[in-house]
Amino acid sequence: MFALRHRPSRETSRSRLSLFARLAAAAVAGGLLAGCMAMDVASLAEAPKLSSKVKAEMAARKMKPESPVLVRIFKQESELEVWKVDASGRYALFKTYPMCRWSGKLGPKTKSGDRQAPEGFYHVSAGMLNPNSQYYVSFNLGYPNRLESALGYSGEALMVHGACSSSGCYAMTDQGVGEIYAIVQKALEGGQDRFQVQAYPFRMTTENMAKHKGDPNMPFWRTLKEGYDAFAFTKRQPKVSICGGRYVFNKEFVDSEPSDPLAACPATVDGAPSDVMAKIGAEQKKLDAAFVNATPVSSFAYVDGGMHPSFRSLLKQQGAKGMAARISRTKYPVSRPEAALADPYDD
Repeated sequence: MFALRHRPSRETSRSRLSLFARLAAAAVAGGLLAGCMAMDVASLAEAPKLSSKVKAEMAARKMKPESPVLVRIFKQESELEVWKVDASGRYALFKTYPMCRWSGKLGPKTKSGDRQAPEGFYHVSAGMLNPNSQYYVSFNLGYPNRLESALGYSGEALMVHGACSSSGCYAMTDQGVGEIYAIVQKALEGGQDRFQVQAYPFRMTTENMAKHKGDPNMPFWRTLKEGYDAFAFTKRQPKVSICGGRYVFNKEFVDSEPSDPLAACPATVDGAPSDVMAKIGAEQKKLDAAFVNATPVSSFAYVDGGMHPSFRSLLKQQGAKGMAARISRTKYPVSRPEAALADPYDD
């Protein structure tokens, strides 16, 4: 899924701005789905900026617009979280955004054309933000990362973007991605070198993991859970290293960071505080115990990805064309709407 750049003429730009303004006005007149439209629709007529409303929400949570940001993505729940450093110096949840569309199924992306949205740990710098995407605005996750490249995984231009169309990307609607884009851009302008994106198949609780214990991706997911737990217990961004063909979290190495992602991990020195390591170890033992008697749930055979329940309701009410007109400034079509409404969902 590519984010295309173009240079429209002045006449075309004026025409488009007029069109976007009319679309925005129409959307306001028609009303918005409560709780889903995270950004003022009127602002879709211009490049996304941090609104006074968002700034006020940050101030109420003792966060500054320029403070560091971290993003977490959950496929099964179809949600994206934005975390920011607050007055405590640690990350706190700023807002959870409903995801309009992701494609594929639970599990990592391994090859071009598999429609899989990626899972793993990524780092996004300012150069990976695209203000001229064909899906309004976007940022590139950087897939394949070093681990994925070493494992021979293929694919490119995997994005978080607007509209409600996915072929391996995470589509947030124009309103949602506009606000997210403005937040992460402000953090990068404020001095954050790059922000971390943690993409998971689901919220990695013991209960959810046990439900999926028979999935062939479980060894990989258990590794992801180590990073998930490291963040949950500290509210600090985990340091991500790659060696032994896997992610390694919060480790300090005797000589230097591992250079070969597939080679055995070199010797380490004490890194994370012992109490944190103890909590992570206890969580792993808890998971082992849960697996003993867990009955795997077989209802997660996705036809093609998912959609947040709020958007599924909108899709049922207004149809694919009506929904596209409300969440995309260009009325970009909803991808595979029939699949978005299919099992494994229960209403």
